[in-house]
Amino acid sequence: MTSGVMLHSTRLLEQKNLGNGCQVCGEFLQRYHELLQRYMDIGEDMGVPDDFTSSEMMSGMWWRHLLAGGIAGAVSRTCTAPLDRIKVYLQVHGTKHCNIRSCLKYMLREGGIYSLWRGNGINVLKIGPETALKFAAYEKIKRFIKGNDSRELGIDERFIAGSAAGGISQSAIYPLEVLKTRFALRKTGEFNGIVDAAQKIYAQGGLKNFYRGYIPNLIGILPYAGIDLAVYETLKNRYLRSHSKNEQPAFWVLLLCGTASSTAGQVCSYPLALVRTRLQAEVSNTHSRTMIGVFQDILQTEGFRGLYRGLTPNFLKVAPAVSISYVVYEHFRQALGVNMT
Repeated sequence: MTSGVMLHSTRLLEQKNLGNGCQVCGEFLQRYHELLQRYMDIGEDMGVPDDFTSSEMMSGMWWRHLLAGGIAGAVSRTCTAPLDRIKVYLQVHGTKHCNIRSCLKYMLREGGIYSLWRGNGINVLKIGPETALKFAAYEKIKRFIKGNDSRELGIDERFIAGSAAGGISQSAIYPLEVLKTRFALRKTGEFNGIVDAAQKIYAQGGLKNFYRGYIPNLIGILPYAGIDLAVYETLKNRYLRSHSKNEQPAFWVLLLCGTASSTAGQVCSYPLALVRTRLQAEVSNTHSRTMIGVFQDILQTEGFRGLYRGLTPNFLKVAPAVSISYVVYEHFRQALGVNMT
């Protein structure tokens, strides 16, 4: 299962006994699950976690799905890391006169070609613990909600379980998010590795420095998860109304739907992500700002457009990230002997 933007839950089981119309829904959901959940990793993992079938859980296929998805996510994040670093830089230092081209020139001049991958090592490193914690928490919360009932979760219950699982995993790995941002913004020679960076950040303000921007990051999970489920319901209903039960959705249709839903999720939660990044980047402990204070400063000095600094490179990396994730996931899925359910 990949991380990043719109990880859609499988809804196939809840439709199995509801007639011909729901057979159509089942076909749509299966393809949607396969093509989007497995392949869309754009560096953010804030959507509702994956749901595996009972057979996948019992056979052990679930961990192979997660492993293949983790590898695909690592490769796609590494390939799109330059765009991600440009995004972070524009979020923190962006002005009306600082665009993608000027930002790229500065980075190449300051640190050379390899500087474009600063922060990528940590971004890849956090895939494993983040995915594992989120999956484990989601399964525990689902069992708690269902109790002894064997039913599938409703859409509101999935939203609650997915948001809570995302909050738990984000809380555990958040110091790595701060380290990733600091590495992406660092100048040549500023840090001599992860340990040195952690020591310097701790010396600047203690443990709380590793949780700067934590509140907007936590709040940002809600629009991601909410849009995930809302888009699912919209696409499902439209597909049921306009297609016959034997018609399979085309790959490009699902890819466009996934890109559209990913775009919607990013647009709605992006201001919170930008504020989070600016708080993470703060070094001074004497003039630390709050989330509300950062919002006010941006609106006063840069206007509403300032809340979307760096959004363009974030969008530009979606297509290559999805394509790379798809190819890599398929390769490792076959190598691990995983069959699509």
